[in-house]
Parts: sequence; structure tokens; C-alpha cells
Amino acid sequence: MPADYLKIAETYLGEWRAVTVTALHVLLILGLSWLALCVSRKAVGRLRAHMQNGLDDLERLKRLNTLEQVFRYIIAVIVTLVTAMLVLSEVGISIAPILAAAGVLGIAVGFGAQSLVKDYFTGLFLLLENQVRQGDVVEVAGKGGLVEEMTLRYIRLRDYEGSVHYVPNGTITSVTNRSRGFAYAVIDVSVAYREDVDEVYDMMRKVATDLRADPELAAKIVDDLEIAGVDQWADSAVVIRCRFKVMPLEQWGVRREFLYRLKKAFDAAGIEIPFPHLTVYAGQNKDGTAPPLHLLPHSATSAAR
Repeated sequence: MPADYLKIAETYLGEWRAVTVTALHVLLILGLSWLALCVSRKAVGRLRAHMQNGLDDLERLKRLNTLEQVFRYIIAVIVTLVTAMLVLSEVGISIAPILAAAGVLGIAVGFGAQSLVKDYFTGLFLLLENQVRQGDVVEVAGKGGLVEEMTLRYIRLRDYEGSVHYVPNGTITSVTNRSRGFAYAVIDVSVAYREDVDEVYDMMRKVATDLRADPELAAKIVDDLEIAGVDQWADSAVVIRCRFKVMPLEQWGVRREFLYRLKKAFDAAGIEIPFPHLTVYAGQNKDGTAPPLHLLPHSATSAAR
């Protein structure tokens, strides 16, 4: 009897020892994977900081930040998959049948997940071709805003109202990037037909010169005001088109400030900014000789009554 109890005890002890060793191995794998993630994140961050050291090019900085985020995502996926396979192997589950089943299942699922695969391939080419970077202001798939995050699967945008848009990369057929290199603040100025166009040109150039002399705006404006000329004859105004060459993302602020100052300058100089005019006819004879209908002022109408 004692010998039987000894064998049973040895059996249980062996099983507990095997479970303990397996648990320790699993904890070691999880610990090493966590350590690998931490080390890789720090390594990628230090590499990015080293490449940014002494770099003043804003475009390069945004690209490096985007690449850092994507590389971190890729490393996390790889480490997670390797960790999962090692843990399954350690607990005695053969991964070979799982990989074979995953291959067959992947083919079946691939037909139903073509859009997901397209997202990743499109995201990869967007990244390689440097079309979109974190911090850019872009318009993609009918949505526009600031790029807060870019992965291989989607782009996260935040528009002017603060709404967040998640755009799958597979739906992107064209990219409009408003923050690459430089931008133009295009401005249409409307004045009355009676105003002297040359005088308006002089006033616009004077306001533009004062705008460039402002210390807060000087660094944002790259070149002097470029007046294209009279762009169209509208119903009640002469439309003059002009533009400033500015730094990326500064076109809206420069445009607002120029219009603000130009409005004050026009008011001071007595230059009319028109509103729609309407000529009313009471009727028209066949020969077209009917005169315009003259409306009496309110005071005159009251006196006539």
C-alpha cells in the first residue's frame, strides 16, 4: 500500500511539475513579448528623435511621425502573432494544423474580405508614395480635415467642427493635400462699377504691404500680393481676383486678415462694396419704350396720402 501511495504521489507531483513548468514558460514568453514591445517602441522613438535632430523641414518631420506610428503598429502585430504561436505550442497545441486551417480559411474569407485587403494595400502605397502624413490637412473620399492618425487600414480626420471621420484606405481614389510645400490664399474682391479699378488696385497693394509688415504675419506670407485682374463682371459688382503665396495651412488666416483690413481701408476711402441692385418695370410696351418704375421714398408716400 505505501508503494501505491508513493506512485500516485509521484504521478501527481510530476503532473503539477509539468503544469508549473508550462505556466512558467508561458509567463516567460508573455514577459519577453511585453519587453520586446517596450524595447521596440523605445527604439523606434529614439530612431525618429535621432533623425529629427537638427531637422528644420516641417514636411520631413510630419513624415517621420507618420512612419513611426505605422512601424509601431506593424511591430505590435508581428510580436502578438509570434507570441500567440509560441504560447499555443507551449501548452501542447500543434500550430501546424492551425496554420493549414488558417490558410484554407484565409482563402475562403479572402473573397469576402477583399475590401479589407484593399485597405491595407492602398494604405501601404499611400505611405510609400508619401501622399498623406499625420498633421496634413487633406480631402479624401469626400471628407476633409486634419489627419490625426494614419494606419495601413484607415485615415482618421478631424474637420473644422471637431467631427472625427474614419476613412478606409480602400475607398480613397484621389488625395487633395492642402499642406504640401506652400499654399495660395485666393481672394475675390467685389467693388461697385462706378469705382476706379486702378485706385482699387493701389488700395489692395497698400493693405497687402501693411499685412506683410505685421510681425505676426510676416513669416506666414511667402511673397507679395499677386493681382490677377478683373475676373468677372457680376450682376452688381466688378470682381477682382488676387492671391498670396503663403506657408502651408496659413491660407485661411491670411485671407481673413486681408479681407478684414481691406474692408476698413475701403470704408475709409469711400470705395463701395456693392450689394445686389434691382431695376423694376411696371410693364413694357411692344416697342420697348416703357420707362423704369420710380418708387417714391416712404416720407413722400406718406405726404401724398
